[in-house]
Amino acid sequence: MLLKILFLQSGITRAPMVVASFLAIIFSLFFGTAQPLVASELPMGAMDETPEVSEVLVRKEERRLYLLSGDQVVRSYRIGLGDNPSGHKLYEGDERTPEGEYILDWRNPNSDFYKSIHISYPNNQDRELASAWGLDPGGSIMIHGLPTGVGDMAFAYLGLDWTDGCIAVSNEEMDEIWQLVADGTPIRIVP
Repeated sequence: MLLKILFLQSGITRAPMVVASFLAIIFSLFFGTAQPLVASELPMGAMDETPEVSEVLVRKEERRLYLLSGDQVVRSYRIGLGDNPSGHKLYEGDERTPEGEYILDWRNPNSDFYKSIHISYPNNQDRELASAWGLDPGGSIMIHGLPTGVGDMAFAYLGLDWTDGCIAVSNEEMDEIWQLVADGTPIRIVP
């Protein structure tokens, strides 16, 4: 508003005023009033006070990953999915994130992405479905952070579906998930 008053008093026309207002908004987003990105939308608090995570729930349409302790949400994260996110994964290369009940069964601290936790896809049903089509169900579906070495371009991945079927979070969020979720934890992935 202050910019508008200054432009009107100085006799500057409407078009430059709109451009200047736009630039002021962009400037404030990058250098001032924008809120910093945070790892979790729920406050972390002391790790000692965090209840044990009993299940991971992924709601694909919401692009959310929830850490649950019983029925209580412990943490909530915005996620990126496969490039072709709708529907259940049918075969290797379809770039879909699977749907169903699986186990987080092992982890890799040195993957091509910032840490990764493996999802036990494919299960027997997934194998049978792919086999009926004469296809390979694929595998190596993980929860992971950003590609290693992404550096200053990390912001470009946040909020986008960019994986080959995995579930992606920021590196800071992956640190939380890595710490809070034990191997053997069930994961339920729903549409």
